[in-house]
Amino acid sequence: MQQIFAELFSGVVDMFSIAGLKCLVMFVIAGVLIYLAIKKDYEPTLLLPIGFGCILANLPGAIDAVTGAKVPAVLGESGFLSLLFNAGIANELFPVLIFIAVGAMIDFSPLLKDPSMIFFGAAAQFGIFATFLLSLVLLPIIPGLVAEGDSDMVMKLASAIGIIGAADGPTTLYVANHFQLKDYMGPISVAAYSYMALVPVIQPPVIKALTTRKERMIRMDYQEERCSKTTLILFPIIVTVVAGIIVPMSAPLVGSLMFGNLIRECGVLERLSKTAQNELANLVTIVLGITVGGTMVADKFLHPTTALILILGLFAFVFDTAGGVLFAKFLNLFRKKKINPMIGAAGISAFPMSSRVIAKMALKEDPSNFILMQSTSANVSGQLGSIVAGGMVITLVSMLLGG
Repeated sequence: MQQIFAELFSGVVDMFSIAGLKCLVMFVIAGVLIYLAIKKDYEPTLLLPIGFGCILANLPGAIDAVTGAKVPAVLGESGFLSLLFNAGIANELFPVLIFIAVGAMIDFSPLLKDPSMIFFGAAAQFGIFATFLLSLVLLPIIPGLVAEGDSDMVMKLASAIGIIGAADGPTTLYVANHFQLKDYMGPISVAAYSYMALVPVIQPPVIKALTTRKERMIRMDYQEERCSKTTLILFPIIVTVVAGIIVPMSAPLVGSLMFGNLIRECGVLERLSKTAQNELANLVTIVLGITVGGTMVADKFLHPTTALILILGLFAFVFDTAGGVLFAKFLNLFRKKKINPMIGAAGISAFPMSSRVIAKMALKEDPSNFILMQSTSANVSGQLGSIVAGGMVITLVSMLLGG
């Protein structure tokens, strides 16, 4: 009987050990994510599942029947979070499904009316490559971060950290999984999705620091006529072919995004389009969020590496935003019709959060200045830009590693 009680209450005893105290810290972190989701309404569809998954991943362990190790029941060999990770993230299925849903939500017609906005989607990826280079310098000097002399791991980890700057969770997961960074998946994914949720907090101060009120009040013309149906149908097909030829590693994500968009624009699959925008998006977001939270195990998450990844990820995000704004200001040196430089900040991938933030900032400066469509154009180009940048990083790093 005494042994039975010991087994039943072993979880309570475990919580007072050093490992248990670490788990309590993770519960606090999970609580903060859930608070931000519910109280502050910061991307609740992402942060709430991630926070709850974090709680599940740090519950007291039970003896796994297969391995004999003591791990939380949800993470054992047959634990449902482990099964979801292996079935959806380890094989890159969830990012692909998410992009099908996102593609079905995106209207590319504002971008097609002003194709020059595509350059902002490219300029706003500056932080990815700047952070990649900075990470290559910083990671090797952090004691115990990676094995001494393991330059391959440094380069792989640097590539995933850089992609955080695009505020594109699925692409970040895709890159991290491609380089098999499972031990770092928790902090990488949390950084990526947290910064997506914190776009309204992070972007405005950066934009205001780089622009004057006069620049933020610049008005931009917009043509109301809609693009032809033929153009909207051909666009996703052409983009898929071109991106697949130029950056083959981007094909899975670009292809799924464009496939979702083709479903939307073809006009004969309205039922599938609505399913992709609603049921598919909601279902995959739920399982993706809770699975990402399940990677936040205390032993791996409460490490100096996590703080470094979060700091470098924030650096990448800030420089992505700054890169877009500064590029717009540079163009204004040569243009007669000036561009509102805030538009450049929308070139990150956080769709549609960033475009809404920029539009609200413009209205705050001038209640009659409507730049939502222009910021949306830059935002959707940023969605494409981050995917292509992710494919370029994978290709570049793979070449440098000789594989």
